[in-house]
Amino acid sequence: MTQPPLSQSIQALEHELGAPLFLRSKRSVALTPFGEQWLVPVRAVLADLADLPGVARRLRDGDAGRLELSFVSTADYSVLPALVRRFAGLYPAVELALTEATSDVQITDLVEGRGHAGIIIPPPGGVLPQALSYRPLVTEPLVAAVPELWIEAGRLPSADALPPAAVIDAPLIIFPRRSAPAFYDLVTGYFTAHGGQARVTQEAVQMQTIISLVSAGMGLALVPASLRHLARTGVRYLPLAGEAPTLETGLAWRRDDATPTLERFLKVAWEVAAA
Repeated sequence: MTQPPLSQSIQALEHELGAPLFLRSKRSVALTPFGEQWLVPVRAVLADLADLPGVARRLRDGDAGRLELSFVSTADYSVLPALVRRFAGLYPAVELALTEATSDVQITDLVEGRGHAGIIIPPPGGVLPQALSYRPLVTEPLVAAVPELWIEAGRLPSADALPPAAVIDAPLIIFPRRSAPAFYDLVTGYFTAHGGQARVTQEAVQMQTIISLVSAGMGLALVPASLRHLARTGVRYLPLAGEAPTLETGLAWRRDDATPTLERFLKVAWEVAAA
């Protein structure tokens, strides 16, 4: 740019700002006090502009951006901590937004375009809406969460494994079927398989609440073995005698979602599941 257009551009900028940027004399040009102060944010903006190609590259490659992940409460004690820890360690610039929700809510949200992925308990038969993909992450046996007071009072046997007869005779605390139909059917199916019928006394959608109700002596609950990590006064976790039913937890996402951070997350999820 030659001198006249440069001078005209500076004058136009000063007019727009409503203050002079330079002190001019025949021998020198210097910044005004206003110009010196304005130079600081100007340099910051220019630095950000220079970094835009790098930002675009990181967003394109999934090294930065945002990932919205929902999860069932049981995953908080099994696969979720290791998965989040590994992903955050590999991609610290990705904003990870976590939301706890029941499987039915997660599936509806994903189908309607909300969120990127969800850790769910799949519906009975593993049948999901056609728009979603699914892959198992962890399968674990159920154990019985029982009130310690029942054991101390001789209401339950003190053996290491709980026999079916002791389970089917006890009041049951469980997830509502509408929230986790596969989990509900798995638990109630255990009662049916051993010649009994589940006597549901309380329902709760959060595993922490279920364990609190067990602690209060309101019933027992059949929960994933990883719930042993949820220590609660007044609750003891006992294995089920014989062959215990197993619960599958997996990851669901939209088939057509090409979000780069999701692609990174899926890769990490398979690595964690295989470990």
